[in-house]
Amino acid sequence: MEQVDRAYVWVWLPGTEEPVPAGMAYQDGPVVSFAYGRRYLERADAIPLFLPDLPLGTDPIRPKNGLEIAGVLRDAGPDSWGQRVIANRVLARGADVSALSDLTYLVESGSNRIGGLDVQRSPTTYVAQPDHAPLEDLLHVADLVAAGEDVDPRLLGATFAGSSAGGARPKASVRDGGRELLAKFEMPTDPWPIVRGEFVAMRLAVLCGLDAAPVRLAEVDHRAILLVERFDRRPESCERKIVVSALTMLGLDERGARYASYGDLAEIMRHRFTAPAKARRELFARLTFNVLTGNTDDHARNHAATWDGRMLSLTPAYDICPYLRAGGEATQAMAIGAGSDTYRMANVQGCIERAALFGLSSAEAREIVDHQRSVIDREFDAVADEAGLASVDRRALRKVMPHWYALADLGTRGSRVRRHAGIVNGLYSPGEIDRLRDE
Repeated sequence: MEQVDRAYVWVWLPGTEEPVPAGMAYQDGPVVSFAYGRRYLERADAIPLFLPDLPLGTDPIRPKNGLEIAGVLRDAGPDSWGQRVIANRVLARGADVSALSDLTYLVESGSNRIGGLDVQRSPTTYVAQPDHAPLEDLLHVADLVAAGEDVDPRLLGATFAGSSAGGARPKASVRDGGRELLAKFEMPTDPWPIVRGEFVAMRLAVLCGLDAAPVRLAEVDHRAILLVERFDRRPESCERKIVVSALTMLGLDERGARYASYGDLAEIMRHRFTAPAKARRELFARLTFNVLTGNTDDHARNHAATWDGRMLSLTPAYDICPYLRAGGEATQAMAIGAGSDTYRMANVQGCIERAALFGLSSAEAREIVDHQRSVIDREFDAVADEAGLASVDRRALRKVMPHWYALADLGTRGSRVRRHAGIVNGLYSPGEIDRLRDE
């Protein structure tokens, strides 16, 4: 696998089913610059791949904000799992992994990557790489890669490397009839049924009224596989949508991810999103749902929007994965406030106090929280049954849905909330529970 110093970006324009070449990405010293093609600029339907990063024009464009590559291009590359698969392929060919560039990863990622961009070696001939395989084969290869074992390069197709949905867990692109799905695999080394836990959270999100990607569970060799419907594809069509992460919208990369915040993202929504009021309310509801379900891995690559060349639209929620913990305090991956307000505690009262950032009153914010708590309490057992959770795993998950710290100091009802959390999470004995209920 030779290093790549230039590659060609192809794009599915809105409403179309075939990609067209948009321009060239090339190594420009320590960064990757981009230049639109003349023929693309002459098209009446040409759109900027993203603004303000890549405005239409004839001049070469270097990355902004000190980035090494434009965020929208990085979003088309592999996540950490995809990079691991590509590295395995490189090692199998006897090449040096340490020298792999952003452009090499982009070219090697495969054609069925997330979003409406693809990266090819040719500016004139589009070659789609094979990207589907049976779940049984995918699970076998995922086990080998996760274990660090050598894998026949012929088995390491673009199916695995094409995802850029964010994360280090094994995943692959699959197809079910005319629908494109992302398959996420349960691994033998998982400390608890992570895949089934994510299914529970995603299903509860829908029941709480969130716009979340549809999910279902499959099983191969007694192991769970979460199948997530892809929101960047139109069912029964070859049309694709350009997707940008919150990291890109905020003008950040992985090195600056700690500066990402819900409040700053909500401000971008005010000016750049279709239906901004609805989008900001949805973002707040996702934030509080993450807090209430123990999802502290809500980093900026786990939020995204589609781009039509002019405006952004919030994608369905994805990667809502509860994390079991035994301690008290916890923090969200993204700060909750805006600007210099770096508050990120996993506590809904802190969210409510910042409701104005999302265009909500405190009363509206509390109503969202109360509704989510009610739905989680009412529906948890039924959804856990759907997930096939064993009794011990079910009790462990229930302790973080919600974790007692998420409800601590919830307004003037703090003491009662803490007692309720203790009852729900099994922190009191049966006698103590009876006494508290009598009070």
